[in-house]
Amino acid sequence: MTLASAAVVVAVTAVVQRAPQTGGTVDVQLLAINDFHGAVEAASGGTGRIADTDAGGIEYLATHLQRLRATNPNTVTVSAGDNAGASPLLSSLFHDEPTIEALNLAGLEISALGNHDLDEGWWEFYRMQKGGCHPVDGCQDGTPYTGTAFPYLAANVVLDPRRADPEKVTLAGIEGQHPRPLLPGWTVREVGGVRVGFIGIILQETPGVIVPSAVQGLTFLPEADSANAAARALLEQGVRAIVVLLHEGGQQGGFDPELGRVDINGCRDMSPFFVDLVNRMSDDIDVVVSGHSHQAYDCTIDGKLVTSAASAGRLVTDVDLQVRRSDGEVVAKSARNVIVSRDVAKDPAQTALLARYRPRADAVGNRVVGSITASLTRASNEAGEFSLGDVVADAFLEAARNTSGGQADLAIWNPGGIRADLVATPRSATTPVTYAQLFSVTPFGNELIVKSIRGTTLLRMLEEQFGEERVRIMQISDGFTYAYDASRPRGQRIDRASVRIGGAPLDPAREYWLATSNFLWDSGDGMTALGQASAAASVVVGVDYELLVAHFSRHSPIRSGPLNRIRRVR
Repeated sequence: MTLASAAVVVAVTAVVQRAPQTGGTVDVQLLAINDFHGAVEAASGGTGRIADTDAGGIEYLATHLQRLRATNPNTVTVSAGDNAGASPLLSSLFHDEPTIEALNLAGLEISALGNHDLDEGWWEFYRMQKGGCHPVDGCQDGTPYTGTAFPYLAANVVLDPRRADPEKVTLAGIEGQHPRPLLPGWTVREVGGVRVGFIGIILQETPGVIVPSAVQGLTFLPEADSANAAARALLEQGVRAIVVLLHEGGQQGGFDPELGRVDINGCRDMSPFFVDLVNRMSDDIDVVVSGHSHQAYDCTIDGKLVTSAASAGRLVTDVDLQVRRSDGEVVAKSARNVIVSRDVAKDPAQTALLARYRPRADAVGNRVVGSITASLTRASNEAGEFSLGDVVADAFLEAARNTSGGQADLAIWNPGGIRADLVATPRSATTPVTYAQLFSVTPFGNELIVKSIRGTTLLRMLEEQFGEERVRIMQISDGFTYAYDASRPRGQRIDRASVRIGGAPLDPAREYWLATSNFLWDSGDGMTALGQASAAASVVVGVDYELLVAHFSRHSPIRSGPLNRIRRVR
């Protein structure tokens, strides 16, 4: 099957009523989430809505999972990774221990490793699995932390202790110096008398989307090759029902004209690179539960059922397999994405868990630090610019100028580093904004750093936004403008004559002072040009969320701008 035909041969699948159990087959149900990102509280804005419905929150997610499990005793609950990391304050303040405890209570049984699960380092991820108090902050809620009740899987990550920080190796309890898998690659579950194999895979480009120090000593292998090797190992054990939990994902290319929005159970014009990845996986793989892209879809690609449940616990993917008893083969499969609506009863165990953590989080997070006159969101215009991105970039430019003696010329911030909307109260002149809300906008604790770069380097960085697989439009500060033509060849998409800094044309030979995150300076999001900048005379300004809080405190009420910094020609 060619790439072009694979992108078209997709089938929307849905389950209205389950087929009755028969003697020859077993009905196996998989309940899948992905990219939960510590979203234990019901959120507002884009992270709290999907398909025109308020959705998400662990108290509601747990209830929906219980109801779906009640329809089939042969159920396994799984995740495609990023359970933690980039989390709101209630989880992040406690190093995401509330998230793990909540997912334990919710019955999560198997998870792939996601890149954000490694945000605090692979050694801290080891602690999150096995339990024990944080080495610096202890057990802040006054109760023991016991770790995950479910295994993480990653068939394509190798740890080489010789290349890692010896202190971190000791902290993780690693003995010996030989390379070894970071995690088990797969596991097998017996469900209703048949065996189902689960393989965990994380995106190979993880080192480019995470702070390098967090993955020092790790090697990430090709996704499809690793999945295929694991599938062969399962087949050798006689396991023929095979599911890949893949922390990598695609994106639908357009709206459903009948719905007026993307169909959460659709699969229109899927990302070609993702279709190619699924095509390269073995035909012995039956289901690919994917994530990372925070999109919702439900497809058949190259004979494989491929799903994703958006993010933040707003959807559960209900996958139904008919597995033949005689040989363990999957003979039928279907799926649907179910909205985690808030019209169900809250799960009392989850409510009690959140109540244990809320007092300390509220003491920190409920402080009002500013206000907005209208919603500031991550909804981008056709050029990729969005209102919240403008505000964040402006805040960091101001902070850089205040710290570096006014010499900062511009600021940029990666769109993936802006994680939550600020939603205004309807028919209100101003809406208060709390510390917790701004923490949710920039939760990584990245450092803002000012360095000097040449105009030629800045141009290269702008071109690098248009990656081979993804486009990531950086959010830019006031006074920095440019235009691009997405139809032109890669490396030639920026209109050089359109680039202005402070109203003046870009001088390729001049040195400019750029303020951005340590993540981007370390070549994050593919910004390799920035990674080549000299560290000489760099200025560390501060931590992202603290600088954003300071900006809101000084300038509220904050207003949305005209979104005229980036222009797309076509």
